Amino acid sequence: MRCLVLSDIHANIDALEAVLDAAPAHETVWNLGDVVGYGAAPNEVIERVRVLGTTFVRGNHDRACGERSSPHLFNPLAARSVLWTRRRLTPAHVGWLQAMAPGPVVPDGPQASCMHGSDRDEDEYLSCLSDAREPLRRARTQINFFGHTHVQGGFALEGGGWRNLAPPYSKGEGVETCKVRLRPDGRYLINPGSVGQPRDHDPRAAFAIFDGEEMTVIFHRVPYDLRRAQLRILHEGLPGQLAARLNAGR
Repeated sequence: MRCLVLSDIHANIDALEAVLDAAPAHETVWNLGDVVGYGAAPNEVIERVRVLGTTFVRGNHDRACGERSSPHLFNPLAARSVLWTRRRLTPAHVGWLQAMAPGPVVPDGPQASCMHGSDRDEDEYLSCLSDAREPLRRARTQINFFGHTHVQGGFALEGGGWRNLAPPYSKGEGVETCKVRLRPDGRYLINPGSVGQPRDHDPRAAFAIFDGEEMTVIFHRVPYDLRRAQLRILHEGLPGQLAARLNAGR
């Protein structure tokens, strides 16, 4: 089975369409959350992803945008985008966000699971090896997909040793891929990266292809019409910082 793994689209329809155009053949789609927030096209993105598959994990922005309480846990920039998104969402899409399951979700039996932040908290950042050690030790599945950090890569425990899974891209302007072969005796935390708001200083949209038969993960980066996404944000009156950060990939 080949699976397209998406995370942190953040209402960026231009990045999402570029990813879907570039994605190789696959049988299913796993979505790791934060479908909305920050970007200017929440309804369009929800409409698009709902028809792609049935495996969705709730992200912290999905939760906040589907609620009606104050987004007190968010920084001022994120809170402003949450309030704007709530005003734009259709009632049907609010209901869809509210029905999203918190992770981990296990779509592939004992082999793989999906979550947003960590298996215990969708707000938890797994940003370095020290963050990843305990979640990976207690994980019930061998391969664990997560998002939230907006950084493509992940962490591996192989043969008693730990290593980072950071794709060695040139960070150019074109399409780049990086294949990682998963060992039968290994355990993995894998982040496909952010479709709509990367934060690894590479503005290209990120995603991954997981092949359960070959036991590989192929990381992908693809360019998209970044200027159009920025103009959408500015046209809707969202903070200019949300547009500027897309260009910086942070």
